[in-house]
Amino acid sequence: MDEHTAPVLILAPSGRDAAVAAAILGEVGVSATVCPDLDALVSDLDRAGGAIVTEEALLHSDRRALATWVRQQPPWSDFPFVLLTSRGGHADTSLTELLGNVTVLERPFHPSVLVNAVRCASRARQRQHEAEAYLLERKQSEEHQMLLIRELQHRVKNTLATVQALLRATSRSASSVEEFKQVFEARVLSLSRTHYLLVETSWRTALLRDILQSELGPYDDGAGTRVLLSGPAVELPAELALPIGMAIHELTTNAAKYGAFSTSRGWLEVEWDVRGQDGGRKLELWWSEHDGPPVEPPSRKGFGSRLIQRLLMTQCRAEFEFAFDRPGLRFQMSVPLLGAGLEEMSAWRAGEPSSVSRPQWAGGTSQPWRGRPSSGPDLEPRRVRPSLS
Repeated sequence: MDEHTAPVLILAPSGRDAAVAAAILGEVGVSATVCPDLDALVSDLDRAGGAIVTEEALLHSDRRALATWVRQQPPWSDFPFVLLTSRGGHADTSLTELLGNVTVLERPFHPSVLVNAVRCASRARQRQHEAEAYLLERKQSEEHQMLLIRELQHRVKNTLATVQALLRATSRSASSVEEFKQVFEARVLSLSRTHYLLVETSWRTALLRDILQSELGPYDDGAGTRVLLSGPAVELPAELALPIGMAIHELTTNAAKYGAFSTSRGWLEVEWDVRGQDGGRKLELWWSEHDGPPVEPPSRKGFGSRLIQRLLMTQCRAEFEFAFDRPGLRFQMSVPLLGAGLEEMSAWRAGEPSSVSRPQWAGGTSQPWRGRPSSGPDLEPRRVRPSLS
């Protein structure tokens, strides 16, 4: 707000003072609004950059509304007034006390005196609004900081609980200290990688493709032929990114132990899409392994499958299905994109299907990506799949 956008109010109902003052200010580019009475002036004070009032206009008016407005100004505000008095007289003490921040001009005066007084008043009002904006920004920053602290406490608590659950479950399923160390370390590293992706966006979202590449990159052959990813750019909110990232890690670990990544010929295809409209949008993902060892239905449910079930059902409200086909494991899931993170979902392809239907496993266009060399867990390939470990 400046002197060009915030008008100066003029209250001078007697004589030609109002017209003369408005003309003087207009010549130097200062916007002025003439008020017919004190009530009109008070109603416009919040939007003004200052006010010129004559002494007689206040002395002969009910000043209670003006006194209330002045008294109820916020802490940053000290509205500037210019009070015009009569020749040879002294400003009424009750008026100067009422107005507070007041400049007294004795009539008659040179036009430049009025212009300087008004410009000083307008600049002072502008600085007050700048102080208001600063205080508001500081308050919002403090509130945001407190919100982040509470959110951090919540996330740390949840993360520690997840690590504790991983520790207990891995210790129950491991057959040796070395196996426990290897599996537990891999799961914690997976959790940390997803955390890193979220930190890059101030813990708001993580790209689904980035999560997949983070987990699958170590198993690609460098030519982009063992891992094929296809789907639109989808940003998952933090409450979905962590459980989905852990589920993808378990699927990847299983593929390395028993599936497509346990042989030199095996390869993996992952496709995804966002379907539905408005509140019914869902993330659909299909995981298909090819040319790995012959797949047998599991004889027992391992921790990996239990973890996927708990993460996807409890935290994501997802529907999912495993297909233990002889050519390779197939997995599909449908995750509702609802809740706190919905407004942060990124754009998806135009013209997508408006209703969710169960797709065929075969078909679709896959675009390979070239994985970056990285050291993953040293997993010994096996020919028989007992379960998702």
